[in-house]
Amino acid sequence: MSKIYLKKASFTAQTDASNVHQTVQNILSEIEEGGDQKALEYAAKFDQYEGNILLDQEEIKKAATLVPEKVKKDIIFAHDNVKRFAEAQLSTMQDVELEVVPGLIAGQKSIPVNTAGCYIPGGRYSHIASAIMTVTTAKVAGCQNIIACSPPRPGEGIAPAIIFAADQCGADTILAMGGVQGVAAMTFGLFGLPKANILVGPGNQFVAEAKRILFGRVGIDMIAGPTNSLILADEFADAEIAAADLVGQAEHGYNSPVWLVTNSRELAEQVIQIVPKLIDSLPEVNRVNAEAAWRDYAEVILCEDREEMAATSDEYAPEHLTVQANDLDWWLNRLKCYGSLFLGEETTVAFGDKASGPNHVLPTSGAATYTGGLSVHKYMKIVTWQKSTRDGIKDVAEATARISRLEGMEAHARTADIRLAKYFPTEQFDLTAGN
Repeated sequence: MSKIYLKKASFTAQTDASNVHQTVQNILSEIEEGGDQKALEYAAKFDQYEGNILLDQEEIKKAATLVPEKVKKDIIFAHDNVKRFAEAQLSTMQDVELEVVPGLIAGQKSIPVNTAGCYIPGGRYSHIASAIMTVTTAKVAGCQNIIACSPPRPGEGIAPAIIFAADQCGADTILAMGGVQGVAAMTFGLFGLPKANILVGPGNQFVAEAKRILFGRVGIDMIAGPTNSLILADEFADAEIAAADLVGQAEHGYNSPVWLVTNSRELAEQVIQIVPKLIDSLPEVNRVNAEAAWRDYAEVILCEDREEMAATSDEYAPEHLTVQANDLDWWLNRLKCYGSLFLGEETTVAFGDKASGPNHVLPTSGAATYTGGLSVHKYMKIVTWQKSTRDGIKDVAEATARISRLEGMEAHARTADIRLAKYFPTEQFDLTAGN
């Protein structure tokens, strides 16, 4: 049978996208021209905050006293897990050296960027985990300057737990500024900061658009859209757990898609019945988002077998992918397109979001077809080098001269000619492009 949609989305993240480009472009242009003062004006307007922009050590220490000890222990626990996972990733990056031809040696090495700008959302929710995920990986990668940027609450400042997490994970500077103005401050090197070489971390549509516009003059982790999650569940899955996991991700925002793909009509119908009840039991601030996301963006898809389920998942290329089905090794080997994979009902996306180790900054809007999530690798420049003896360049120089002339690039060819003439004055070479 072909796929059957037992529930079909009314909207997608793409059709819902707002046209914010011009607004963001104008703000960026004004801040680049107006510098610190213009950024402060936008901070006062949008953040409704006129306190210290760069937190000093006294403010950081004071914030730590406001964080309950149990929360501190949880942050330290999560930081340790993320750090150890990032260190394991770093260990996979090896410098390479190869003698391509006798006498000609080429190599590859990894160099961390100098300055990382880590954006940490702090509006509707205080994203403590985003501080852990972005700052920790930058620190492990070896970035010399790490800026943690987070929107302050009106009249209050950054949430104390975010400050504690950013400091604990190794931020060199904590910038109390949100939105486009925060991104601009890191990119343009305002307030005496070094200019960021890369911007990382999630944010709203304005932050995402700012990163999109600035990409090229600064590196970015990825252009993130609304978060999304997909569950692959067979007839042996627990409907209550599957429903709870869908609701857990739907609360992110009104436009956060969640998808259930299954080969069991009975399971699908059970989940469809359970989800609204779970949403109704949430606090109002969470319920509003989850209700809209489930109503307008969620889908429940019935497939014939696990191969069709896997193909459907790869087509959607979800940010978060959960498998609640038998034979987990089959799924691990078969699935190709996802940001992060959660195998078995014993794990869940929330574990990855908060504390288990792998990074939660992941590709959205189908970007998992071509990229993975944030890791130490994102902060690294993979560069190459080469050196040679004089004898080692002979064949390379001949080939270079002939290929260059075939392309019509005479000046290139002559850089090879001059070396052959100097190093091998008694030898004759055919350096023409013809037969």
